[in-house]
Amino acid sequence: MESVEQKKNEIGEKVSEIIDWILTCNTISFYKFEKQLMIQVFELGRLFLSLFLWNREADYQSCGHKIEKGHKNQGLKDRKIGTVFGKVRYWRTYIYRGKAFGGCYPLDIELGLPWDGFSMQVRSYASRLATKMSYSQAVVVFSLFFQWSPCQKTFEEMVLGLGKYTGQWFEAAPAPENDGQVLVIQIDSKGTPTATEEELEKRRGERAVNPHPGSQRHRGRASRKCRGPKKRKKKGDKSKNAKMTTVVVIYTLKRSPDGLLEGPVNKKVYASYAPKRHAVAIARREADKRGFTSDSGRLIQIVTDGDKDLQRYAEQFFPGTIHTVDIFHVIEYLWKAGGRLYKEGSDELVQWVEEQKDHLYDGNASKIVEEIEDRLKKIPRKGPGNKKRRECLETTKTYVSKRLDKMDYKSLREQDLEIGSGSVEGAVNYVVAKRFDSGGMRWIKERAEALLQLRCIEINGDWDSFISYVHDKTSREAKLYEENFFLKSKKAADLPTYGLN
Repeated sequence: MESVEQKKNEIGEKVSEIIDWILTCNTISFYKFEKQLMIQVFELGRLFLSLFLWNREADYQSCGHKIEKGHKNQGLKDRKIGTVFGKVRYWRTYIYRGKAFGGCYPLDIELGLPWDGFSMQVRSYASRLATKMSYSQAVVVFSLFFQWSPCQKTFEEMVLGLGKYTGQWFEAAPAPENDGQVLVIQIDSKGTPTATEEELEKRRGERAVNPHPGSQRHRGRASRKCRGPKKRKKKGDKSKNAKMTTVVVIYTLKRSPDGLLEGPVNKKVYASYAPKRHAVAIARREADKRGFTSDSGRLIQIVTDGDKDLQRYAEQFFPGTIHTVDIFHVIEYLWKAGGRLYKEGSDELVQWVEEQKDHLYDGNASKIVEEIEDRLKKIPRKGPGNKKRRECLETTKTYVSKRLDKMDYKSLREQDLEIGSGSVEGAVNYVVAKRFDSGGMRWIKERAEALLQLRCIEINGDWDSFISYVHDKTSREAKLYEENFFLKSKKAADLPTYGLN
């Protein structure tokens, strides 16, 4: 084992070598110099990390830790750890504690280094990139910045490992400071493409020997021959096999001196593949955390698209709060109904919809129901196209009539409250669709859940706090139980169950 002094000398020699090399770069361009300097700096970074690890191991040995009865010091064992500067090799003491407990590396436990061979900083960068882009793209971007990269499989295992702590993080995360006086909760859903059982069977089976490893086109032919012809889709067939995520956006509005509600303030996003009830229960927990408890008397507004399940859960978890149906969903129904009464693109259609919108904004949604009932009386039950025309109008009438108490938009505007769900609509597209609904993607819900919740943490601006939370938690547990630990995982955690019992 080299001494700390030897490491210091090696670093000194390397620094001198870099300086001497710089002074000889009189004929190369800045582009080439900068490119070569990066390699030198990363090498120097590895030397500094190596010095740190050597020094900490030397401290451990100099302290003369007492070895418990039955334990054996089996000397130094080497390993490589992946850091942002590349792989660093170091040695540390190995203590064997018998068959029942196995061995451990005290230095790794002291420094919070997992057994899976990557630093927390590498894990943080890799997983954060994976929340922004596909795993394969994340590998490429990581390589561009750090001159090396873990493989794609390792990226996925890092995400699954961190994903096991997201539920704990959301529960333990402190309430934001300087909140407003009105709490707004917007909830919506979005389907993402998931793998069918047939597709999963193909994934999980043993793979045949590749007959053409050097030719992609012949490899593809062999693969197609093996799986056989695909069934031709019929009209209306769906290949997406969508599974729904529920997205919650929660924020406050702050009263300004002139009486207006300004915001959003402290906006946070939460999304999950768990049932809708779970998402509403999470919203209740976050509301309580922010001081908007059931008995606080503070104003809470919930905005949805009129989903019956969300309405039921909102009444259960938020009794007595203002529940609003997004006005733009109502207007979409009006356009569909109007399209059955007037020619598409006609001035009559636009005029009719505008008249109904005026009723909405005036707080007279019941007049829309009356208008549609009058129209239905004038449409015969039989005749070309009458059936579909009546069905569309009946659907719109039912949708509006069952939600009249949630459409008092005049009163809401007078109170300067929300009448639309633009925040959650944007979150559905940005949080879910942009990362999980691209061509060719097929997810398994439990594996996608880890990435989805990590994406929410990143978008909320809480990434560094989350990584610190995981690092501190795992380090404490490792020291408490004197056990080295893994932070990668091949298996995804189960979907959350909070609020489902």
